[in-house]
Amino acid sequence: MFFRQLLQDALREAKTSNDPQSLAFLLGRYLEYIKVRNYTDQTVYNRAKMLRRFKLYCHELGIKKARDVTRQTVLNYQSHLFHYKKQNGKGLAVGTQKQWLSAVSSFFGWLTREGLILYNPASDLEMPRKESRLPKTILSHEEVEAVMNVPNTKKPMGIRNRAILEFLYSTGVRRTELCMLDVQDVDFDRSVVRVEQGKGHKDRYTPIGERALKWLEKYITEARPVLKPIVGEQALFLTANGERIKPDRIGAQVHDWIKKADIGKQGSCHVFRHSFATSLLENGCDIRHIQIMMGHEKLETTQIYTHVSLTEVQAAHAKCHPARVK
Repeated sequence: MFFRQLLQDALREAKTSNDPQSLAFLLGRYLEYIKVRNYTDQTVYNRAKMLRRFKLYCHELGIKKARDVTRQTVLNYQSHLFHYKKQNGKGLAVGTQKQWLSAVSSFFGWLTREGLILYNPASDLEMPRKESRLPKTILSHEEVEAVMNVPNTKKPMGIRNRAILEFLYSTGVRRTELCMLDVQDVDFDRSVVRVEQGKGHKDRYTPIGERALKWLEKYITEARPVLKPIVGEQALFLTANGERIKPDRIGAQVHDWIKKADIGKQGSCHVFRHSFATSLLENGCDIRHIQIMMGHEKLETTQIYTHVSLTEVQAAHAKCHPARVK
């Protein structure tokens, strides 16, 4: 799995210090701890990435030992995240800030429980209030079809690209889940896909439509062999080098295909996930069924699409508003 190598690199970097009181050394111990607790490789890697940022922030202040981190250090870091600007000039989303602060809080909570520091400088840290936001971009069925027609299906990579788009729209899977799929995870007889170890470390089955299956079959039989998968590679979707495709790569490609469709909208893989859910809801699908298909742990997460789907609300407005055209 691609996250396994990333995680190994992160663990190796975390073990560069021999000082048992240093942030670097204790960070390595913490990552080993949550790994043993059966957190997914992706989760452990994400924690490593988040805590590495905090470690570098502390090092810039001359703080290299965990016991020297104070509550004011953590509060200043929270302010740093709030004012931080990415290369595109935009700040970090509130949800992202909360995730990075939660990683710091969990790390110091563990240090305190293990008796490695005397007190938790991140205890009772007030997290930023997460905003309730609707998806910015939803594609209509016509717009989805325009994006579907972008790949050149006369070439093997074009067949693969069309199969990826069909798969995203038909199943609503996350981009990481798509990259983790193996060929045997698709059950053509039952028209279902086994999503192994999706978000939350949970397996699930999700339906897949007839058209998507046809493109998938075409890809597996005609295009995938041409990509010459490396020996033993079971990944469903491959790169031109015959290796498992990675999330960042597929995200960039889907973004490019949407742009080339010239539909006046932007986005990437998650746009197809949003469009998948909204289309189902507008066509009468029960929201609990959508919850299962999307792998949401809580129904509240799925209910955001009831605010996006405006078909019934628009019909009620047209029928009842006194200023309607007669």
